[in-house]
Amino acid sequence: MNTSLHRLAVIGAGAALAGGLLTACGSSGSDATGSGTPVKGGTIVYAHEQEPPCIFGGWIQQAYISRQVLDGLVTEDDNNAVKPWLATSWKVSPDGRTYTFTLKPGVKFTDGTPLDAAAVAYNFDYWENKGGNSTAKVSMDPYYKSAKALDPTHVQINLTSRYTPFLTLITQGYFGIQSPTALKNHSQQQNCEKPVGSGAFTVADWKHGQEVILKRNPNYTSWPATAEHQGPAIVNEVDWKFVADGVTRYSSLTTGQSNVVYDVPTTDWAQARSKFDTTLYITPGKPVSAYLNTIKGVFTDKLVRQAFSYGADRKAAVETGFHGVIPYEGNGAVSQATPDYDAAAGAAYAYDPKKTGELLDQAGWTGRNSAGYRTKDGKELDVKFPYPAGAVINAEGSTVLQVLQQQWKKVGFNVKLIPATQAEVFSGKYSGPDAYDATPFYWTSPSPSILWIVWRPSTTADPNGNNESFYNNAQLGQVINGANTATDPAKAAALYKQAQQIISDNAATLPLYDQNSTYATSKSLKDFWLEKSQGEPVFSDAYFVK
Repeated sequence: MNTSLHRLAVIGAGAALAGGLLTACGSSGSDATGSGTPVKGGTIVYAHEQEPPCIFGGWIQQAYISRQVLDGLVTEDDNNAVKPWLATSWKVSPDGRTYTFTLKPGVKFTDGTPLDAAAVAYNFDYWENKGGNSTAKVSMDPYYKSAKALDPTHVQINLTSRYTPFLTLITQGYFGIQSPTALKNHSQQQNCEKPVGSGAFTVADWKHGQEVILKRNPNYTSWPATAEHQGPAIVNEVDWKFVADGVTRYSSLTTGQSNVVYDVPTTDWAQARSKFDTTLYITPGKPVSAYLNTIKGVFTDKLVRQAFSYGADRKAAVETGFHGVIPYEGNGAVSQATPDYDAAAGAAYAYDPKKTGELLDQAGWTGRNSAGYRTKDGKELDVKFPYPAGAVINAEGSTVLQVLQQQWKKVGFNVKLIPATQAEVFSGKYSGPDAYDATPFYWTSPSPSILWIVWRPSTTADPNGNNESFYNNAQLGQVINGANTATDPAKAAALYKQAQQIISDNAATLPLYDQNSTYATSKSLKDFWLEKSQGEPVFSDAYFVK
């Protein structure tokens, strides 16, 4: 491959976007304008980090790749406006319970079957009733009721009640439309490895542990309104490589082995900004924060949870571990890139070891053993803290946790960090109230309604497996539901902020840092960009120049 033919057009240099903070940098003004002679064809070599268990599903790492293969009904532009994609227009009933979408005529899946209203309705029911995509399901529950085709180009989505964020939520890559023919007739493994959509690329091959080869769909007709060009992809192929080690991944770019790399090590960020075009996207939704187990173990006591929050300089640890590149987040409920973010909640629990001591004394942890850890009735103040190493917490995030571990030791907490493999995480080894005292995770969402997904109360009849703090608060559920169904944006914002304050006041989660995407791209590739709602990379507009 001629490595002199790879460059990136900059995405809005220095732009700060509500609902997804994104900054992009280039080394010269000409690089931001698409200068150079365009080249048709070629292969983009992209070095990613995590390899997902399936190419589509409910994890953002799956949405990143399925976005290349599956089209959605709607998309989100840089101003947070919902724009057409497969749907050219839509109407909402006065009561907010019925959405009627008009579809582009003539669109076909790559297996030749029509992408019509019946196909769209099948997908919505599949997400809800057949477990095809956990995030699509929980994003709609309990508001989704049914879907039906009115005719080939009109599909009706019925909700149980008004759900104001609905349109924004379905801009996410989790809502990519698949061929019902494939879903019905192919095995689960076949659909996992080669989902059939109408997108700009098809899955040609998945070499597990190495790469996914995406081939250009020459018959692509269904680009979104946010696309940089109209027509099939310009390149022939995307070689989506899985390179877990950050140093190796970045080195592949500097040596010309790849054209785009994900999750640039922050130690290399300054160099990357000087040599390549770079993009830093702060993901809206729940930031990387630790769920604190509120129903079993030491954190059943709110005073101990609050002491834990005060007991380490999390801001300094994040700035040290990520070299000032990735922002600290003090709001454990939603990230600073999320609409209706509450800054007051983000300022809570600033480092205060004296306050930690007072709270632990008040909670009865007044003793100290020979190792310096607090004790109560002869029991040591231990915190079992498994974390998804590599899957969620990268090497630099692990450094942050190790720094915090030493700070917590000084105030009397014996934090036992347990790096969990991706296989262990997905198998559920560290799930359930017996498995941990604290564990970090994140959720992506372009809407503060992520609060409902994570924090809605769990009942025996309707358990909430996403509430991994097991924090049940009926008032909190009512507040979030009120925001989700409000017709007045100002009222909704006030209620979302109230919910964030309740979560913060009760220290149900420990904020750490914002989930993010950093990219570096060689300068011979143009019009590579990130979609707005959750930062999925888009290769269908990208092209080489010489």
